[in-house]
Amino acid sequence: MPNRAVRAVLWDFGGVMTESPFLAFRRFEQERGLPADFLRGINARNHDDNAWARFERSELSPDQFDEAFAAETRSAGYEVRGLDVIDLLYGEVRPAMVTALKACKQHFTNACLTNNVDAGPGRGFERDPGRSGEWKRALELFDVVIESSKIGVRKPESRFFERACEQLGIVASQAVYLDDLGTNLRPARAMGMHTIKVEKPGIAIAELESVLGIRLT
Repeated sequence: MPNRAVRAVLWDFGGVMTESPFLAFRRFEQERGLPADFLRGINARNHDDNAWARFERSELSPDQFDEAFAAETRSAGYEVRGLDVIDLLYGEVRPAMVTALKACKQHFTNACLTNNVDAGPGRGFERDPGRSGEWKRALELFDVVIESSKIGVRKPESRFFERACEQLGIVASQAVYLDDLGTNLRPARAMGMHTIKVEKPGIAIAELESVLGIRLT
């Protein structure tokens, strides 16, 4: 029987519904001769106010982000243009996660909670019509999509999760939240959400099945 204590399932998108962008980061680093995890390291520095964070809150235009990120990477020894990295974010949609989401929709409200950017026309997944279609079809499955670039706050800021609960009309303890990043899961868990870290989709889906009390495959 579905767990009636749960009213909503909240899903991160990149790294949960899709393959992790960190895989594309690694390929990019190898192609450019950059140190391993160079890009993740840049984004971890001053993580609340770096170029990446400000772009996800729409505090920078695409061109401003491009320059700011280039300056940050240059100061770390290797210049990388910001918009080149943005084009790496759009991984393949994971069919197993889509199947799980569809099963959840029969019993629970489902929301996508995503840190995203407005990269401008012709950038990001718009460069690949096939990938763009995959993403749009997956996003249309959610009852609600909450985007950092539209609300001006981002994960892991607590206000992001508060906005999600307000929009869904729930309290945190009525939600299950899936994300691939521990730094995003911690504030959600502190608020009272049941959190699931997504590393391998199959393991995460099995854990979600246990929490929700339903089959997802």
